[in-house]
Amino acid sequence: MQKTQITFGSLVLILSLFCLSVAGQMRGAKIGSFDQFSDIGKPEIPGTASFSEPSQMYKLSGSGQNIWFGEDSFSFLSKKVNGDFIIQTQVRFIGEGHELHRKTGLMIRKSTASNSPVVACTVHGDGLTSLQYRSTSGEIMKEIKFTIKGPDVLQLEKKGNTYTMSVAHFGETYQSEKLENMDLGADLLAGLFVCAHTNKFSEEMEFTNTRVFNTAPADLVQYKTYLGSLLEMMDVTTGHRQALASSEGSWQAPNWTPDGKTLIYNASGKLFNFDLASRESSVLNTDFANKNNNDHVLTFDGKQIGISHHPEDTKGQSVVYTVPIEGGIPKRITEKSPSYFHGWSPDNQFLLYTAERNGDFDIYKISKDGGKEIQLTTSKGLDDGSEYSSDGKHIYFCSTRTGTMQVWRMDPDGKNQTQLTFDELNNWFPHVSPDNKWLVFISFPKEVPADKHPFYERVYLRLMPIGGGQTKVIGYLYGGQGTMNVPSWSPDSKKISFVSNGIFN
Repeated sequence: MQKTQITFGSLVLILSLFCLSVAGQMRGAKIGSFDQFSDIGKPEIPGTASFSEPSQMYKLSGSGQNIWFGEDSFSFLSKKVNGDFIIQTQVRFIGEGHELHRKTGLMIRKSTASNSPVVACTVHGDGLTSLQYRSTSGEIMKEIKFTIKGPDVLQLEKKGNTYTMSVAHFGETYQSEKLENMDLGADLLAGLFVCAHTNKFSEEMEFTNTRVFNTAPADLVQYKTYLGSLLEMMDVTTGHRQALASSEGSWQAPNWTPDGKTLIYNASGKLFNFDLASRESSVLNTDFANKNNNDHVLTFDGKQIGISHHPEDTKGQSVVYTVPIEGGIPKRITEKSPSYFHGWSPDNQFLLYTAERNGDFDIYKISKDGGKEIQLTTSKGLDDGSEYSSDGKHIYFCSTRTGTMQVWRMDPDGKNQTQLTFDELNNWFPHVSPDNKWLVFISFPKEVPADKHPFYERVYLRLMPIGGGQTKVIGYLYGGQGTMNVPSWSPDSKKISFVSNGIFN
């Protein structure tokens, strides 16, 4: 649910974030989103790097004696970065290896000099995990050790002179350590590394879900200034992400059409069709409704789409409309406002929406032809994000009624309201898989107010069985508002689509 009109300057030409497959043996050649590949120090076996489509996987090999003491010897795939930023990846060691202390991970360096100041998110072959750092040139390396062993999800963030390393086994939440008062300067190198801990052999690593992006400055005003948007899709079993297209402005909330061929997202108050085959966008005609927010959902048969538009006659408050999926003149459904659309009944006869009435936000349903609205929730606090299961037996939603935002379930008539999640995170927008087996939702950190879902937060996408139970993290990303506000499952229940944020380097 989005309660403020989105302004979006101009839609830029769709860009691919990554290049086609490029071999990295040529020093200085651009590889994927990185600027250069180089051997730091004097490894005796030259390293290699490559990037492949459509997997968007990097492979690095290299030897090198160590990354420790006063100087380093290893192979490094990097790019130039400035300001505050995050680099993240998912890594896999290839083969059993020759040294327990072979190492890989993420690194931020002042230069390619072997004795350069550095901060590194390091995972060793034996599972040892540490935040390594060298404050001045030639200084003996220091480290902060983690209790976790052998994580595969890695993130390293720079914010001013504070560096935060976050790591997890895929499926779990992050463990983090901070290094403060570490001044590496302004012009830095950030990237992926491999070190064999020997010059006798070369070791190889695979990196997926690799992103480098600048984060929001402290003075950014939400809904007035926007960072870039990356349209992505993800395999929910493996967590493998594929970048589809990017924008310098704000793309939000992709739906997947039932035929599996198109994603529908909103930008600049309009809706757009994104063709997955051609990777091109086109406007979905909504006639006078040109101030649409990110509350747009298709009927189960894919013939209609419900939208939330901000007309002038309600002083800009949101109203629910329906429009044919091929476009046309919207039909007004809710007379009262504000009303924020969220879901259709499987028989396409009813619409679900969140509405503010008498100073409180609750969930309502209404006939596809309009008329009298039916209130389903009455608890104090915010009830939001309602969605029918595909069999029509339940409605899933999120609510702050217990203090934090949690996932709930109720019958179609509002009875038997039952809490399904119970953790300290704020869990928003539960979406039911088409096969009616899974819920996917977005989780904000506890520091974010329970009734808010702002842009530019460090969030998780999590998966849970339809009836409740153990949750699994499937996405580690920078996003929030507009990331996954609407149903975003692929028709085969194997993938989801979403938007992550940042100025992508």
